[in-house]
Amino acid sequence: MASKAASTALESRSDEAMDAALAVLYAGMTEPALGDGALGDGAPGDGHPGDGRCPDPLAAVADGCLDVLAAIARSEAKLAAAKAVAVATYAESVRAAAPPETPVQAREMAIAAEIGCVLAIGDRAGAVLLADSCTLARNLPRTLTALRAGTLSWRHAKVMIDETSTLTPAAAVLLEAHFLDPEDPHRAKGCPIGEMPAYRFRQKARIWRERHHPDSIEKRHSKGFDDRCLDLTSEPDGMARLSAYLSADAATAIWNRLTATARGLQGPAEARTLTQLRVDLFAAATLRTGSPAPAANPGGASAAGLADVPAPKADVLVTVPVFALLGLTDEPAMLDGYGPIPPSMARDLVAGGASSFYRVLTDPRDGAPLEIGRTNYRLTKPMRSWLRLRDGKCPFTGCSNHSLDNEADHILSWHQGGTTGITNLGSPCPKHHRLRHASAWKPTPATLTEPPGWIAPSGRTYPSEHQDWEAPQWPAPPLRERKAEPGN
Repeated sequence: MASKAASTALESRSDEAMDAALAVLYAGMTEPALGDGALGDGAPGDGHPGDGRCPDPLAAVADGCLDVLAAIARSEAKLAAAKAVAVATYAESVRAAAPPETPVQAREMAIAAEIGCVLAIGDRAGAVLLADSCTLARNLPRTLTALRAGTLSWRHAKVMIDETSTLTPAAAVLLEAHFLDPEDPHRAKGCPIGEMPAYRFRQKARIWRERHHPDSIEKRHSKGFDDRCLDLTSEPDGMARLSAYLSADAATAIWNRLTATARGLQGPAEARTLTQLRVDLFAAATLRTGSPAPAANPGGASAAGLADVPAPKADVLVTVPVFALLGLTDEPAMLDGYGPIPPSMARDLVAGGASSFYRVLTDPRDGAPLEIGRTNYRLTKPMRSWLRLRDGKCPFTGCSNHSLDNEADHILSWHQGGTTGITNLGSPCPKHHRLRHASAWKPTPATLTEPPGWIAPSGRTYPSEHQDWEAPQWPAPPLRERKAEPGN
């Protein structure tokens, strides 16, 4: 009974503390707009937000709301850390107290069921939370520390849990250090992972995992290729979803061809969106019967006739470590718009006459790009290719639109004296290109190797993601040299 009373008292104090913290947050949002003269009675520059003399109290309220949102995000992360530790500690306590003859499976089911009931999430979700919490508490100390500090969210921690699940303990430590240890000599550059969306962090963590996985990417790709399939899923409203699981080079080539052809069909007479045109092209290419179907909209091309439209050439960058291209190592190459691919696939793409693929060699010392293979000598072509190589995707925070769809943009406008050089160019997607020119968002300066960040209308700066170049592996020395080494 004493234990139950102590638990109830602790719960009550926790609720009171949370209510008090929320009251402070609400006050931070509303105080600047309270009081007489909230619209400003004094001279410009007088006073502070909330004292009745702020020249722009509405801007102060807006800024206060952003501060509150940031504080809430930190608090949510800290609460997620506390929840994970509580789940892991509860599980360890129950396991230690359970009779030795209790079957392990029954014990774990009981633990997950209790967690699911107390959190009202069900026993299946309780089992997932149990596994994730125990992994976080036991194996990922840097991630747990960052979560407790509020510098990354539970979604980021979940990515770390997922991406280390197939790594050795030593490799998991290295992955954590790469992204979370500021003293690590090989730490990730650019935007900290806690300041990028979790889905963007998943992409970066996946690239690192592919490079350091204990099994070679060739072996894992061979198994994945055997599992290729096509699935059909029923959806409401007379719709269905068709999904294909296939080799990355084939999937990327299909996507790029559909995108390039769809862009060529857009115009004043075409009402369909790029997304709609892509799927119409896909359907037309697979269902072509020779009898054109009616146009999907007035003035648009017919669904069946879309497949006959010649596709513009869509160049794709394939970044290949020098030694992997020579077949001396088996480290992954990078396919623009996708990510890591087996080196054998990259060698086939660049050696098999695939005219839509550009080969990019990387320096064996640090992984930086050496040169871009070219088939023409126009200045704009290599510059655009270099921009795509530098940025990898739209540089706006959280955007995943890869470089094939993006547009070159002067950071300092041409009419303001800006030059057409790599350091004065960004490659935003059409959406964020419009955002830049239609609002007060503006890019920060770029460099030859770093894309621009962004400054919001509020004045806050959001750094860009950087390409995570890594020194390639060196091939193993010949056997006779290894025998000659001291100690052999």
